[in-house]
Amino acid sequence: MLKKLKKYLITSPEFYTQEAQQFEQILRGQLRMHSPDYALYRDKQNPNVKELAGNFISVCREFVSLVSIIHTDATLAHELGAHGVHFGSKDFDKIKHAKELGLYVIISTHNEAEIEKAIEEGADAITYSPIFETPNKGEPKGIEALQHVIKKYPIKIFALGGIVESS
Repeated sequence: MLKKLKKYLITSPEFYTQEAQQFEQILRGQLRMHSPDYALYRDKQNPNVKELAGNFISVCREFVSLVSIIHTDATLAHELGAHGVHFGSKDFDKIKHAKELGLYVIISTHNEAEIEKAIEEGADAITYSPIFETPNKGEPKGIEALQHVIKKYPIKIFALGGIVESS
C-alpha cells in the first residue's frame, strides 16, 4: 500500500526576516507556492520569538488545512493555539507534557532506537534524517533505510535532509 506523501515546510531565520510584517508576507508567499500540509516555526536565535511565532500562527490560520507547529516550546504552542510542537532528538522527556496540553507531537529521530522511543513515548509523528547529504547533519541514511523504517514502524514519518522540492 502506497502512503500519501505530506509536505512539511520548516521556517529558517536565514530565509525569513525577524521583522513581523515582512515575515508574514514571505511566509504567505511560501505557503501558497509550496502548499505544505504542515508548517513549523523554527527560530533558535530570535529574542522576539513569541511575537513572530504568534504572527506565524495567525498566517497559518489563513490556510484551512495547514497544521501549524512550533519548535521546542510546548507551552508557547499551546498558548498560541498551534496544532502541535516539534521536539529535537534530545527532548523525548517533553512528549508527555505536550500530549497533556493536547498538542500533536513530532520529534526528530536519526536511528531506529530513537524511532522506537518516540513511539513508546506517544509521539504522533517523527522526522527521520538526514536522507541525503546535508552539511553538518551526519551520515546520510539513504532511500533504502527510509523505505525500511516506513515499512517497519507504525508512525507518520517525515523524511528530512537534502530533500528539496523541484519545479
